[in-house]
Amino acid sequence: MSEIFLDRFRALVPKYLEDNWREEDGIPEQELDSMLAAHDFSIPLVLREFYLALGGCEDLMEAFHFFWDPDELEIEDGYLLFLEDEDEKFVWGIRADQLDVPDPIVWRRNNARGDWQSEEGTLSEYVLDMFEWVFEEDEDED
Repeated sequence: MSEIFLDRFRALVPKYLEDNWREEDGIPEQELDSMLAAHDFSIPLVLREFYLALGGCEDLMEAFHFFWDPDELEIEDGYLLFLEDEDEKFVWGIRADQLDVPDPIVWRRNNARGDWQSEEGTLSEYVLDMFEWVFEEDEDED
């Protein structure tokens, strides 16, 4: 397997949690495959590597927004849903017709209105920017 994003995601642990990345911060490949086996769709490479790197790290998986566990992923409205905010006002997804793209564009749905809007960035860009925003906000509050 080509590991394009894995090291960038693993680097988030020392950057934001001031700890070394450990195996238990990710989901082992066989466990991830088992969790995804029930789905009738595949996930993009970037999301797979995100789970391999950080799927077991609750401090990042639940940092302000909540990443869905691999077995909770679902397709709704033509989008693979993978993230929601703490107030459940918004959900983020990837267009289902783009799941074969290694790092697809992220879209956000306003749950009250049901409309989708592009975040105008790929999933890797969005995740890295989101954590920077979340953890900078935490530092500003201190």
